[in-house]
Amino acid sequence: MIRVLIVEDEPAIAFALDADLQHEGYSTTVVTTGDDAIRTAEAEMFDLVLLDVMLPGKDGFEVCRELRRNQRSGAIILLTAKAHEAEKVLGLELGADDYITKPFSPRELRARIKAVLRRAGTHSPDIFRFDDTEVNFTRGEVRRAGQPVDLSALEFKLLTAFVRARGRLLTREQLLDAAWGPGISLNDRVVDNHIIALRRKLEDDPSAPRHFLNVRGLGYRFDA
Repeated sequence: MIRVLIVEDEPAIAFALDADLQHEGYSTTVVTTGDDAIRTAEAEMFDLVLLDVMLPGKDGFEVCRELRRNQRSGAIILLTAKAHEAEKVLGLELGADDYITKPFSPRELRARIKAVLRRAGTHSPDIFRFDDTEVNFTRGEVRRAGQPVDLSALEFKLLTAFVRARGRLLTREQLLDAAWGPGISLNDRVVDNHIIALRRKLEDDPSAPRHFLNVRGLGYRFDA
């Protein structure tokens, strides 16, 4: 599931963006200030930042500059009521991937988001397969050899995080953020137990896993 950070201080616009993007299947986080945007982007991984320019404290240009300097985000789309060419050029020069002027239609924004993510090479497949397992992200379903597999919501979120980061190390903190949400403090054993459950349901031999691999002292890696 693609993660989007929405940085917007107008409650009605933030609510509308949040609701629309969740309906489209994105995982969203909403913050209202530039400082909160930077703190959140430093603590979590996002594929896209929808960044309002007119913010209290640090404005969107400052946030964009800092995110790019620290390499703490994926794509960035600036949202603003300003339509002057010089401001658009400034935003793009600071590292924004696109710029959309308010008011805009949800349809236009969705198209811009898809185009930006496509250019960035960031997309989640509707269906992912490994061995005899098929994961349908659109339907939230998993099947093995054509038969449905009963995964809990947390197990499905963990599986989604693994598929998106396949071949790369994920720490227990990153897995906690992906499945339980940022700021949740749980014993590492909770993550381990849920991964054991995934192995039982999706590995041919859970005692000798081929896909959900432990990287001693560091975390886990999903190979497929």
